[in-house]
Amino acid sequence: MVGHGTKNHTNGFGSPIGKLKGINIAIEDMSPRDLSAYNIYEEKVTTLEFEGGVTVSGEIITGKRNLQGKIILISFNNCNVTHLDSILFKPEFGIYHMAVGKTVVSAFSGPADLNSFDLITHKPSSKTIHIKKSKRRLELENLYQQIRDYREGKNKTISRTKVLEELMENHPTDWLLAIEIFELASIENETKICNSIVKHLETVKQNRPNVGQLIDDGLEIVRTTKQLA
Repeated sequence: MVGHGTKNHTNGFGSPIGKLKGINIAIEDMSPRDLSAYNIYEEKVTTLEFEGGVTVSGEIITGKRNLQGKIILISFNNCNVTHLDSILFKPEFGIYHMAVGKTVVSAFSGPADLNSFDLITHKPSSKTIHIKKSKRRLELENLYQQIRDYREGKNKTISRTKVLEELMENHPTDWLLAIEIFELASIENETKICNSIVKHLETVKQNRPNVGQLIDDGLEIVRTTKQLA
């Protein structure tokens, strides 16, 4: 955003996220009438209390909107920002620029604007964590992929019985893939496979009681869907 790079925010930038306490509509979704009703307009001294415990109090001097007309930034003069008993911003710090948004939709490890940071002599202290998958995990994911390919019609030669046997032998605690195979077998009226899966899932429920309800719900959804079809 123009005017809000590292030169203007040398010590970083902080802003409350979420909706205002007791108000169902988020600031960025408010109409001009809503903003007026909640005293959120220029030259107005107001106090905004967020659900997360942050309070912003000061005189609104300006605001910025995006191309869709939604407010994305509100600037305050003589502003105090607190979180419960902690002071986050004081009037002597200058103008407080509050980014507007009820949620963070995405995040990654690194600067949003590469041109604003010296990445030649300075490297970010945090990096994206890449999970190293075990051979066993990769084998299980391959079984899931085979069933997906069968479901999507990419490979109808895949033997679901063979996948099920491998699942039961090498990954006996996994239940979700068994439910997927049960669904496909149920659609094609393959009673023998269905009975085998139900028997296997009963064993899983005994060994993993915490997923018992999930298994029952999954089987019930498949059966109900088949009846309605």
